[in-house]
Amino acid sequence: MPYLDLPTHRLHYRIDGGKGDKPWLTFCNSLGTDLHMWDAQMASLSGDFRILRYDRRGHGRSGAPTPPYELADLGGDVIALWDALSIRRSHFCGLSIGGLTGQWLGIHAGARLGRIVLCATAARIGSAESWHARIDEVRANGLSGLVPATAERWFTPRFRAANPASVKAILDGFAATSVEGYVGCCAALARADLRDRLPEIANPLLAISGKDDPVCPPAELAGIAEAVRCGGHLSLPGRHIVSQESAAQFDIALKDFLTAAPGCA
Repeated sequence: MPYLDLPTHRLHYRIDGGKGDKPWLTFCNSLGTDLHMWDAQMASLSGDFRILRYDRRGHGRSGAPTPPYELADLGGDVIALWDALSIRRSHFCGLSIGGLTGQWLGIHAGARLGRIVLCATAARIGSAESWHARIDEVRANGLSGLVPATAERWFTPRFRAANPASVKAILDGFAATSVEGYVGCCAALARADLRDRLPEIANPLLAISGKDDPVCPPAELAGIAEAVRCGGHLSLPGRHIVSQESAAQFDIALKDFLTAAPGCA
């Protein structure tokens, strides 16, 4: 399996799709998931892009350095992967904390990015108090007790009933996430607030919300699209993991946006 060894941890990654002159597309998953949360996108997108997926620090097969983490650490891991793989420029698609990572990259490394897709995210997710409460709960009881509430936030009852195997796989991965890695990312979320810096993002950007997302409602995504220099917003059926719940519509929207003629979204 491909790994990148860094001074404090190693990152597990995977490359799929076209070679040669196909544009790069980097996917960044949500808190408590690994790179497989994007499996649903591979069949429809891997023919048009060279796709880089990776397990965020403390998730999946990646190592978990000692927490706390900062949003800059999460963005720096992406840049380290790009540098190691000689990726000069890549489109980026991130969901939830992955979307915050995309915002950080747009502010600090816009020249390395093509177009940005932010899904089910916000410039400020939750509050410091709520994340510190989550940290205390996970340190005391682990992640397994959070699974039922996570299932409710991430998927509608209809999707859970129709897709029990895929939902179970994602929730099993959530429960297996390193406590140290999860806590470290919660600490990053407690401090991350990019609301005042969104106007610095100049790359074309598409914000995709889940219409029934209780974590990052559509208004949050619409606000990001309005604040950046070149943004658009699309809302699709589903809750937080909208890339799974509306996978076909999501893939079409993503491909159309990433392959559109140059210009503002």
